[in-house]
Amino acid sequence: MSAIITVAPTGPIATKSDNPTLPTQPDEIAAAVESAYHVGASIAHIHLRDEQDRPTADLDIARRTIDLIAQRCPILIQLSTGVGLSVPFEEREKLVELRPRMATLNPCSMSFGAGEFSNPPDGVRRLAARMQELGVKPELEIYDTGHLDACLRLRDAGLLEEPLQFSIVLGVVGGAAATADNLMTIVRRLPADAAWQIIAIGKANLDLTAMGLALGGNARAGMEDVLYLRKGEPTRGNEPLVARTVRLVEALDRTVASVAEAEATLGLQSY
Repeated sequence: MSAIITVAPTGPIATKSDNPTLPTQPDEIAAAVESAYHVGASIAHIHLRDEQDRPTADLDIARRTIDLIAQRCPILIQLSTGVGLSVPFEEREKLVELRPRMATLNPCSMSFGAGEFSNPPDGVRRLAARMQELGVKPELEIYDTGHLDACLRLRDAGLLEEPLQFSIVLGVVGGAAATADNLMTIVRRLPADAAWQIIAIGKANLDLTAMGLALGGNARAGMEDVLYLRKGEPTRGNEPLVARTVRLVEALDRTVASVAEAEATLGLQSY
């Protein structure tokens, strides 16, 4: 069974002062994504930064980043509508108007570290409906068990089409802890035909990624989730993190999914 590998090169929180190889500008992000594609990633989960490296939902920056990636490689684009805690929901939801193949749909508001991640119920339903109209596949990011229930309610209301695609995010302060028990609790409750990946933030990243792959899930790798290859060794970019994930897949006698295989597994619409 093939495993889909997603590269998440940037994220909304880390800065170049945390790791100078973090890509933040469109050309840097495109180069990082191309490198990850050649190693084995078939999806790129994209966060955007402005010229001061702050999280942004600017449509021009988004369009330029997507175009630069497309010029370099045929990887599938998954545009984050999470963007950053400081960006209003009404600005974030407009990103789907660019019609990426996929985009994040966060079903619930929550405490997030020292801040608040606002995803109001009416806004989430509106965004889900608009994504359905545009043919943009939702990447459902769930940070706790109740977030799964919220997604299933959206499905039952006809706002999400199966197969559903989940990212189980563990380890964020304000969400469920990055433990094997929490991963198993959520995985047991997923719809049978759902595609899913584990995203473990910080030091539990490698262990839970390996566990998720062993359970038949997919994997995400990149500097959004972890800045170190191992204790005391900062990663020199996204490629080493993706390459490490490829080795995990191969050690479990699984194959790395191609772009075409990822498209088929996720039921992506063609434009």
